[in-house]
Amino acid sequence: MPVTIGAKKKLRQDKKRERINLATKKKAKEVVKKFKLQPDKKKLADVYSVLDSLSKKKIYHANKVARLKSRLSKLLGKKPSVSKPTIKTSTKVKSPRKKKTVV
Repeated sequence: MPVTIGAKKKLRQDKKRERINLATKKKAKEVVKKFKLQPDKKKLADVYSVLDSLSKKKIYHANKVARLKSRLSKLLGKKPSVSKPTIKTSTKVKSPRKKKTVV
């Protein structure tokens, strides 16, 4: 238990900040989850905005935000593709060089 007046005030501030930080983290997780279900450019911009604000407020570390943004942008790049049959092309094997004879 805090003893001094300043310590009591600090405890109150910490509890308030913790509630705010947890709420914003929860919001970020929801936005990311929605994006993962249906990725598109508009949702990606919204996710970037939320993540950047968390980084600016020092709730998430800047490197974590960069990592998340990178992974999410990769999801946008992937398209559900129909598997195409792969055609194997034969590679030509080069014959060894002939030695030149000096006459």
